[in-house]
Amino acid sequence: MSLLRNPDEGLSRFASLPRSTFTHSDGPGDGPLRAEAWRLWHNYVHSGRDVSYEDYFAGFVESVDTEAVRELVLGCWGSSWEDSAEEPIGLLTRAADRFPNLRLIALGDIPSDEAEISWIRQWDLTPLLGAFPRLEVLEVRGGEGLGLRPLAHDSLKALRVESGGLDGAVVRAVGGSDLPALEHLELWLGVSDYGGDATVADLAEILSGERLPALRHLGLQDSEIQDEVAAAVASAPVVARLESLALSMGTLSDAGAEALLNGQPLGHLRTLDLRHHYVSPSMAERLAGALPRTAVLLGEARKPYDFDPDGRYVAVSE
Repeated sequence: MSLLRNPDEGLSRFASLPRSTFTHSDGPGDGPLRAEAWRLWHNYVHSGRDVSYEDYFAGFVESVDTEAVRELVLGCWGSSWEDSAEEPIGLLTRAADRFPNLRLIALGDIPSDEAEISWIRQWDLTPLLGAFPRLEVLEVRGGEGLGLRPLAHDSLKALRVESGGLDGAVVRAVGGSDLPALEHLELWLGVSDYGGDATVADLAEILSGERLPALRHLGLQDSEIQDEVAAAVASAPVVARLESLALSMGTLSDAGAEALLNGQPLGHLRTLDLRHHYVSPSMAERLAGALPRTAVLLGEARKPYDFDPDGRYVAVSE
């Protein structure tokens, strides 16, 4: 699975069930509301300032057949640029025993007309993953305040982080985690202006693949050092087991593309996603010619800004 994402689209790429949105006015009624997938959305415009997020979440837990819930998408949790995800993460973590069948959590499903991706204030994900050992999919939007510590999780199959700037500590924590079931890993690395300080060295454990034996898709995307990332990927042990690779959304130029061509064989890949790039037409032709059995996704090359010495920009930053 390799898609060029627009943060105005819904966050989850893996949610598949018909979804209901819980409103504070739903209440318990004559019996618990039964649905396998829910979206939580609470802000002052929709719910009023007299309804706290804690009250809203408590209403959800008391009104819904929580044992039936398999997918939970969390949108706004107050004022997105003022209120962090500490409260929703804490409430959900403490209520984990009420959701024994929860398999997917999408945290931060907030479009840009509500909050730019860099405004969304996240929190430490470690307690959430610890509270849900059977969780299979975790998708997150927003890098501000995002935290993670190395952990072991036997069930997680997909981890996606959409960010305009991802802290290198989070990247290192992913690499330092034992995730034997993980098949899909997607990280939007972003830019330094929005906290994206991850370096190629921070990617080392991910690229080794030692703790990711089941990985089949790797996305290291939206990076202002995309050429350096491509060069590291070109010799990374993890690539041999991948089915798809995404180095899209960033500042990839001929230098990064040349590194890919000169590196290890990539012909086993079903898909190589390089969209949103700065590769010349001749290099694009070389890439396609070198990988005739691989779907090399390029699209149109971006035009650098005239007013900047380098001029290249990523797809998503603010």
